[in-house]
Amino acid sequence: MSKDTHEGRGLEPAGRTHTMRDGRRIPAIGLGTYPMDDAEAEANVAEALMLGYRMVDTAVNYRNEAGVGRGIAASGVPRDELFLTTKLPGRDHGTDAVRRSLDGSLRRLGTDHVDLYLIHWPNPSVDRYVETWRTMLELQEEGLVRSVGVSNFTPAHIRRLVAETGTTPAVNQVELHPQYQQERLREFHEEHRIVTQAWSPLGRKTDVLQHEWIARIARRTGRTPAQVVLRWHLQSRTVPIPKTSDTRRMAENLDVFDWELDEEQMQRMQMLHTGISGSGFDPNTHEEM
Repeated sequence: MSKDTHEGRGLEPAGRTHTMRDGRRIPAIGLGTYPMDDAEAEANVAEALMLGYRMVDTAVNYRNEAGVGRGIAASGVPRDELFLTTKLPGRDHGTDAVRRSLDGSLRRLGTDHVDLYLIHWPNPSVDRYVETWRTMLELQEEGLVRSVGVSNFTPAHIRRLVAETGTTPAVNQVELHPQYQQERLREFHEEHRIVTQAWSPLGRKTDVLQHEWIARIARRTGRTPAQVVLRWHLQSRTVPIPKTSDTRRMAENLDVFDWELDEEQMQRMQMLHTGISGSGFDPNTHEEM
């Protein structure tokens, strides 16, 4: 069974990558692909990679892995320069089902490995996420996945994984944006050297990008509201994976490294927290098969 063997070098908030607890590096920003279909994913992934993105996030339940794979092939970017993430659906929790699910993902993606493999949701009422995690650790040892993590897990779920397997996830991908900042969860991640990855980083299904304070910061910095929010993520040491099909916005979303928000602006962003989720999904009760 795989155990934690790397101390890791910590997060690098000022850089373009973070170092995960297993010693591997993850880009500081990536392209999300939900809810693109195969055709949209093929075009958008190819475009994003040619613009300079090096991380792409997908999942079995997005039903676009084949399109993502075709987009990667069309981009001409060498596979070893990319960081590719996919996620295991709830219906494939268990042991043998995990292997079959990953085989399908690799086939659709057109690759022999993924760089990060996540349990999409814990599905606690099913209660098979621990045995699922054990199988994922075996797949990691076999080289089919480079790093393993979870998505939408609470500290209690993660503590149980660690207690029963001895291995801590490298990443927890969760809903996180200025109105839903998950500060306690992020503190837990910091304590256990888990990278916080943010889905819905721009607050999809919320009006956060229209907030007066963000607009004011955008004017003062000469940036767009989306860039302000993404820069807040970077300085908060979270890894955002914004989704867009607009080439201009793709380029803008990537242009967040050579400038900073000052302390007052970061404090103002922190004050936007309402604690209200845009999705309304509670990992303790939500089931996704």
